[in-house]
Amino acid sequence: MDSFEFNKFAGAVLFSVLLILAVGTLSETLFSTEPANPKSYAVAVPEEGGAAAPKKEEKATPLPVLLANADPKKGEKAAKVCAACHNFQEGAGAKIGPDLYHVVGRKVASFPGFGYSDALKKLGGDWTFEDLNHFLKSPKDYAPGTAMGFAGIKKDEKRADVIAYLNTLGSNLPLPEVKQEAPAKEGGDAAAPAEEGGDAAAPADAGGETKAE
Repeated sequence: MDSFEFNKFAGAVLFSVLLILAVGTLSETLFSTEPANPKSYAVAVPEEGGAAAPKKEEKATPLPVLLANADPKKGEKAAKVCAACHNFQEGAGAKIGPDLYHVVGRKVASFPGFGYSDALKKLGGDWTFEDLNHFLKSPKDYAPGTAMGFAGIKKDEKRADVIAYLNTLGSNLPLPEVKQEAPAKEGGDAAAPAEEGGDAAAPADAGGETKAE
């Protein structure tokens, strides 16, 4: 290679290097960025009113209301799962469990000839609507130690249907009365104010105690 060819080759290499340096400098100028601040970070701020309000606990429906709206026919269908252990006909006798005919209002652990667990014997009293409701919801919670392996009926309406059905089996007791809540008076207090210049209640005799009725 003569000197002329060498100079051409060297010039081309030098031109290429200068071009690469020029392009790099131009890129840094056009696309310069500030160094990231490690102390800064994005904080997600929820929009006003975007946060979900806490869910209010639903008030349990009173048993008298549930029973007033209960359907004995639905209760009869739901109670079919109990037929493996219980009879529902008068005089049919016990199976694994006692006969449930006339169970509403019957004394607890009193079916003739059936061997009840001590847990039920200790309960005492009668099978009221309220007691049956608690027992059928969770037998093992209501009577710890009971031999009854039934897990219970968790749904309130379904449990009321079953109790309403059991009540038709020879008991036919009147359902508990539904109490109506009196609406609060608008802009007024529940109790009337005391008369001007007087006290709300007469004071007890001096030196004496109030007597229990």
